[in-house]
Amino acid sequence: MIDVFPFAHYPVAVFGLGRSGMSAAMALMKSKAEVAAWDDDEDARDAAAEAGVPLVDLYKCDWKDHTTLVLSPGIALRHPKPHPIVQLAEAANVEIIGDVELLARAQREAAYIGITGTNGKSTTTALIGHILQISGREAEIGGNLGIPALDLEPLSSDGTYVLEMSSYQLELTKSITFDVAVLLNLSPDHLDRHGDMNGYAAVKKSIFKRQTKPRTAVIGADDEYGRAIYDELVAADEQVVIGISGYERVPGGVYAVGGVLVDDTEGTEALVMDLSENPCLPGRHNWQNAAAAYASAKSAGVQSHAIMACINSYPGLVHRQEPIAIVDGVGFVNDSKATNAEAAARALECYDATYWIIGGRPKDGGLQATTNHLGNVRHAFLIGEASMEFSKFLDGRVPMTMSGDLKTAVAQAAKMAKDEAANGGAAPVVLLSPAAASFDQFDDFEARGDAFRDLVEALPGKHMDPFEEPGVFPGTKRDEEAAV
Repeated sequence: MIDVFPFAHYPVAVFGLGRSGMSAAMALMKSKAEVAAWDDDEDARDAAAEAGVPLVDLYKCDWKDHTTLVLSPGIALRHPKPHPIVQLAEAANVEIIGDVELLARAQREAAYIGITGTNGKSTTTALIGHILQISGREAEIGGNLGIPALDLEPLSSDGTYVLEMSSYQLELTKSITFDVAVLLNLSPDHLDRHGDMNGYAAVKKSIFKRQTKPRTAVIGADDEYGRAIYDELVAADEQVVIGISGYERVPGGVYAVGGVLVDDTEGTEALVMDLSENPCLPGRHNWQNAAAAYASAKSAGVQSHAIMACINSYPGLVHRQEPIAIVDGVGFVNDSKATNAEAAARALECYDATYWIIGGRPKDGGLQATTNHLGNVRHAFLIGEASMEFSKFLDGRVPMTMSGDLKTAVAQAAKMAKDEAANGGAAPVVLLSPAAASFDQFDDFEARGDAFRDLVEALPGKHMDPFEEPGVFPGTKRDEEAAV
């Protein structure tokens, strides 16, 4: 846990007692700050009280007694309107920050790499952390991914914090300057919290604030918003700017075309490695993630050959296009984290012969984002509350079965895919990429993914570890476009 010594003996309010809020409260208490904590949820308050956190009703307190409010990132700061606690704090001129800002003020000697974007943040954060750690660097990985910022370990001046940064967390940072800041991509998301797309983009762009050379901005150039920010920062020439892409060349950048990673940061196109056979990084979106990780690690001083070796040893993240088994020639992929159609579309793009398990509790927008990615779907198996809604969309587009639950869907998909493999068809993949929330049948997407893994492991047939032999994972789509 981080010693937040700059706040020792200062009165600090903490609002929101989820994971990051509890972490902040405990770190501040350990650092001898005068903590007053509250949460709108009674169960959260009870849990905090059991942990010894001092509770004060922040709706009724005198805000002149506090110097700082540490706000949990899930609480509205600006849109759709400021939370009442935010309004009370601002009326008293109390500074409002988040747990990452506390970390930055307490650990000033360490380096910081921050990663944001609409999609791919967790994979890129984990991959950068993996590269740094395996190459022998002192590094801690957390933020929006996994471990709360203040539960990380203290680092020396040789260490690096690799932090996934949500838009909510970026709103609550005031002084942190990232040595390497990564913006992967931008598409409409969380607009209720940021007003509109311009507001959302502005918050994401703030990850580059206060950067000057030799600090580095790594920016995805594959969407119009990212490209505009890239062009703006290149013109301003305040920090080193590296463009990245999983689709096309970016002069002076790092990019993957046809799955081949190219480094053009030193004025000549250097072929780095072929990503297309890496089962943990399938598809162009993951090639962009790899380009971002390569550019970031190289900017942090890791040699190219070491980065290549680390990318090849990256095990992937659970529940995110996670290859879990090959059974009788059929690949099984756990993409339970794909809780919306956009995420499912990215997974569908990656495989040639897909038996798609889909459904759960539907979200706004339905399956529209998958429209152009259904050509390789052999059959869909529908589960959960979304079954009827999704069946109407898929009718006439994809053959489908109303499976009802995950156990039935896995059995049906496995049989159909094995039949294709046995008859000499394209190497098939059974893909759990639900495009829906899990809460109708499971506690969360992790529980859904774990259940899928257990069901696959129980299937009859010859089982192989997907990493046991080199080569392309069954069903993985090869992009034939040449890199140079």
